[in-house]
Amino acid sequence: ARAPREKPKAEVAPKPRQAPTSEAQMAAAAALARLELKPKGKTPVCSQESIKNQVRKELMAEAAASEKGLPEEEKEEGAAAPSVSGVYFICPLTGDVVRKDKKEKHLREAIQAYFSVDPVAASIMEIHTFNKDRDKVRVGVETMAKYLDNIYLHPEEEKYRKIKLQNKVFQERISCLEGTHRFFQAVGFETKTLPVPGQGKEAQASSEEQEEQYYVLREDMLARLEELRDAKEQLLSSEPLRARLDRQLRLFQPSAQAAHFELPDDFYKLSADEIKREQRLRTEAVEKASMLRTRAMREKEEQREMRKYNYTLLRVRFPDGYILQGTFYARESVSVLYSFVREALRDDWLPFELLGPGGLKLTDENLAFNECGLVPSALLSLSWDAAVMADIEAAAEEQPQSPLRPELLARVQTL
Repeated sequence: ARAPREKPKAEVAPKPRQAPTSEAQMAAAAALARLELKPKGKTPVCSQESIKNQVRKELMAEAAASEKGLPEEEKEEGAAAPSVSGVYFICPLTGDVVRKDKKEKHLREAIQAYFSVDPVAASIMEIHTFNKDRDKVRVGVETMAKYLDNIYLHPEEEKYRKIKLQNKVFQERISCLEGTHRFFQAVGFETKTLPVPGQGKEAQASSEEQEEQYYVLREDMLARLEELRDAKEQLLSSEPLRARLDRQLRLFQPSAQAAHFELPDDFYKLSADEIKREQRLRTEAVEKASMLRTRAMREKEEQREMRKYNYTLLRVRFPDGYILQGTFYARESVSVLYSFVREALRDDWLPFELLGPGGLKLTDENLAFNECGLVPSALLSLSWDAAVMADIEAAAEEQPQSPLRPELLARVQTL
């Protein structure tokens, strides 16, 4: 989306300045992700931070102009949303907010677009992000790093600059991983068909000489071995690119409907990966059943039914009736909810307690929401420290302000 054109001035109308295109925005966001991928210590902190700030500034300007990626109900000013329309994620490369079922496709498209910016980093993202077996990724990455190490340490040895694609180790550890072939191309390897070395006289005399495919390092890369070493370090130090769960923070006016939830299918349906995880959890439960069952173990097994939910929609009701709402992973800890509430406060130092359904205090912040029975939705209450609030009210010369941040109060909705 393009920013709206500015009105021309009185006489000479300057050429209107266009906002960054979607491609430029994606490239800028990808540059920020590249900074995160590179090993620490390569770039001075001040320089890195200034680049990050500039990229964020451009992204925010473009997002403000187009409102792209926001759920439809948020684009309609004043639209009331009793719950949520689905589960949404924030793409780490573009900053777009996308539905759960569009997350994988969007991430692939974003990484694909990043190849025009930095093909090495983009191929590394593919390797770490789209290959789910972490053990296979670790073995494959370590083997690839060994290939590059041999070249860097022994550049005069021609044998290290050639990798036979039909080699058993290469096939079993590397070729089976998504993104590895694009990585080798990005760091300077070319695919060539070469005669098989060490053939006997009979094979050499035959009309058809045996040939196999190899990756061969380009000659110009011998003068750029530092780049090869940097690519190896980046390959080893990178992590999977993960979309961040969008909390979909909302503030509602006091309402008798606070305990009424209508959840979309996203909160119940499990993906193939999630089903595999549930199967693993059930297997562990069977193994535990064969052991001496303590009371704590029985209680945990009773909560297993709650684990079929991956997400939970939580509301926190303040003493003045305002309701703060957010989306969370069912297995996140209670401490995350405390942080979520603090970020919504005008003064985050104010002490408070959260009370679950039935008035039970959530004192153990290390417990997960599904362990506390707070899935797939729950209404909690916030309780201030009475002594602190009394001191604040006594010291206030005017009517005490709401403890919530003004920007949240400015967009309060009706439940």
